[in-house]
Amino acid sequence: MSEADLSDPQSASRTREAPGAGVLGFPGTMQVVFDRHELRALFDAYGRKVAEGEWRDYSIDFLKEKAVFCVYRRSGEYPLYRIEKTPKLARKQGAYAVIAAGGLIMKRGHDLPRVLAVLEKPVRLVVG
Repeated sequence: MSEADLSDPQSASRTREAPGAGVLGFPGTMQVVFDRHELRALFDAYGRKVAEGEWRDYSIDFLKEKAVFCVYRRSGEYPLYRIEKTPKLARKQGAYAVIAAGGLIMKRGHDLPRVLAVLEKPVRLVVG
C-alpha cells in the first residue's frame, strides 16, 4: 500500500473488500458482512415488526461463510427467524434466505427486500 492509501481509510477498506461479495477483513481473516443497503432493508423490516409488538430483539453474526441476522420475540429465546447471506449460493439459488425457527427455508432469492417480504403479513380486506 502506498502512503496515500494509508491516509485515506476508505481506499484501504476498498482494497480488503471483494467486489460485490460483501466480504471484509484482513488477509486470512475474511468474513461475510452485510453492506449499508442490506442493513437498511433489515432494520426497516425489524422496525416495522417492533412497532407491531411482534419482535423485541435481534443479533448479527459475521462468519467466514455467511452473515446472519436473527430476530427474537424475547431476548434469551431461540431466534424466530434467521436472515442469512451466503455469497457462495449467489449464482445458484440466491445469496439471501429467510429461515424459520424449525429450520424451514421460507424464501430464498437474489434480492433482499423481495426475500424479506415473506415476513410481512398479507393485506386483508375488512368489510364493516
